[in-house]
Amino acid sequence: MSADLPEYYFRVRENGAFVFRVDTENRQRRIEMDQIAVVNIRNGEVKPHGDRLLSEAERAAISDWMETRRKVLAERSVDDILRTVDHLNLTAHWAQTKAEDDQLEAITDALLLAMHDLRTVLVRKKADRLTKG
Repeated sequence: MSADLPEYYFRVRENGAFVFRVDTENRQRRIEMDQIAVVNIRNGEVKPHGDRLLSEAERAAISDWMETRRKVLAERSVDDILRTVDHLNLTAHWAQTKAEDDQLEAITDALLLAMHDLRTVLVRKKADRLTKG
């Protein structure tokens, strides 16, 4: 394990993280993690753990992490959508070249409804953008 551990560790959870201060400066030279806060990435809320008061350095580290995390999640979101485009292309190829009638029967209605819903949203959003710009 690296001797240059970060000062803070963020245990990611669905809507944020638990924030820990990492400590290796103890007699046993063990890694100790002291929870200092809970972060909600959706609403920006930072709750100190227990009766703890967060220092300016701790608040700054948490704020930096939240900004970086939001960027990562936004990039992942776009990547997920681009993967969906790939899956739609693969699905079209499968339906055209390999799918059996019973397989097509099992997926056609659900897929058509989902694609119709998506198309409706995309067309409406595109029209909104065109009328604004």
